[in-house]
Amino acid sequence: MKAATWQHRLRHALVCLVFSLAAQTALARTADAPAPAAEALPEPSLPAGLPPLPALGEAMQRDLVSGLALNGLDPVSYQLPGGPLAGRAEYELIHDGIVWRFASAANRAAFLDAPATYAPAFAGFDPIGVANGVAVDSNPERFAVIGSRLFLFRSDDNRRRFLLDRSLLDKAETRWKAVLRTVAR
Repeated sequence: MKAATWQHRLRHALVCLVFSLAAQTALARTADAPAPAAEALPEPSLPAGLPPLPALGEAMQRDLVSGLALNGLDPVSYQLPGGPLAGRAEYELIHDGIVWRFASAANRAAFLDAPATYAPAFAGFDPIGVANGVAVDSNPERFAVIGSRLFLFRSDDNRRRFLLDRSLLDKAETRWKAVLRTVAR
């Protein structure tokens, strides 16, 4: 190689070494510097009247625009004749970080007494999707109450398939924990 090429490479290596040493010195100084006081950072907050942000362990499917579970339908009314009914804002409840609405104070009290009885199975995801190993959004107006469990479906076809083939429930139950781990929370 020519001498000029060697000189260029040597100069380049020295410049990199100098910059590397300077960066290490600067990082060491900032690591030794005291951390800013916690009260100096502003606390994040939501505007008044909004429900709190979802909790880390939250899984219930909810309307992304309103933040309401079941698009505002009363979960207790699914179990009653003439249900489901639209919930009312004056009978609203935040349970496990989710906003639920009820048609009456009695329905809200019933839900508080036994939320697992009235909340939809599989956190409101379509059981056909869960049986296939995926979380599929559902439509709260497409439902079935089997025993005392509420199931929500994406389509009428999924509802029909689920009601005709009881093995789908067993598959969904088996795969639910794995599917729940994939749900963005």
